Amino acid sequence: MSKRDYYDILGVARDASEADIKKAYRKVAMKNHPDRNPDNKAAEDTFKEANEAFEVLSDSQKKARYDQYGHAGVEGHTSGGSADFSDIFGNIFGDIFGGGGGRGGRSHVRKGADLRYNLDLSLEEAVKGTSVKIQIPTSVTCKTCTGTGAKKGTAAVDCSTCGGHGQVRMQQGFFSVQQTCPRCQGSGKQIKDPCHTCHGRGAVDETKTLSVKVPAGVDSGDRIRLTGEGQAGAHGGRAGDLYVEIKSRPHSIFKRDGTDLHCEIPISFADAALGGELEVPTLDGRVKLKIPAETQTGKLFRLRNKGVTSVRGGGTGDLLCRVMVETPVHLTKRQKEILEEFQKIQEGEGKRQSPKHASWFDGVKKFVDELME
Repeated sequence: MSKRDYYDILGVARDASEADIKKAYRKVAMKNHPDRNPDNKAAEDTFKEANEAFEVLSDSQKKARYDQYGHAGVEGHTSGGSADFSDIFGNIFGDIFGGGGGRGGRSHVRKGADLRYNLDLSLEEAVKGTSVKIQIPTSVTCKTCTGTGAKKGTAAVDCSTCGGHGQVRMQQGFFSVQQTCPRCQGSGKQIKDPCHTCHGRGAVDETKTLSVKVPAGVDSGDRIRLTGEGQAGAHGGRAGDLYVEIKSRPHSIFKRDGTDLHCEIPISFADAALGGELEVPTLDGRVKLKIPAETQTGKLFRLRNKGVTSVRGGGTGDLLCRVMVETPVHLTKRQKEILEEFQKIQEGEGKRQSPKHASWFDGVKKFVDELME
């Protein structure tokens, strides 16, 4: 399931001030706090969403990355809904036991976030397959500390705030709430001497170039999974995956419907009346299409196995060609004379040559006569 927009979660505009963001967060978090909504999963989820949204939008660097890249720009840089909000609720719940001081690096191992990349392809590329190179903003494991977040030769120690438990308790009179430790983010560990390259994160930001092999027959909405190409895991955790979602661009001739292709072919009045043979384009080259005499506009012709072979296997679809009789324009004097002569001759034939035309006007005459009675 895709994440909701952080600004929508807090109900603020994208240009909202820091004070407005903080005020909006306080309102949403207070309304949906778990202690006010026991056994309410929806409220709990909203509370976590608000925490994560505030953690990003209240940090100028994270906010800038989110505004530019969306969720992909901050995946792996949030605490997943357990943000430090003690400054907001301090006047209600009291001070956190042992709280205060700077936040240590996150020392617990966690899998990196999955990423999504939208890949636009032409119809030909989607049908025949291709290889493309893409660039994605992501985080990768820090090579200096190999993902631990700690300076080489050092290790994480028990958190001084929670004593290694990962949880702290806030109390104001009879009201007591247990929350994730804001210093260690629930890991129970903190890094006293962080890596100078990643500053304790265990990962660094970079733009990564990847080669994606697109199999033949993919369609809009299909996804290609690149294992381990998502965000780097926290402090040595396994990297997430990258999902490349396919979107096929509109084609100038064909429209795709599953494994079938559709196209419209304009034909002249003479070809429709007398019949003929046309060259029809397909994705594999041109083929001959025989147009029988007296073909009406909108007639559908099916060319077997000239469509698409699905990436999931099975038979090849068809190419469905709908002919559309085109009325000539910019007629010469001679052409007009010929058509006027033809029109006079045709009027004498009536229903025999234009049965639909004749029956339609017969129906109109009957309708008008009945209306006037």
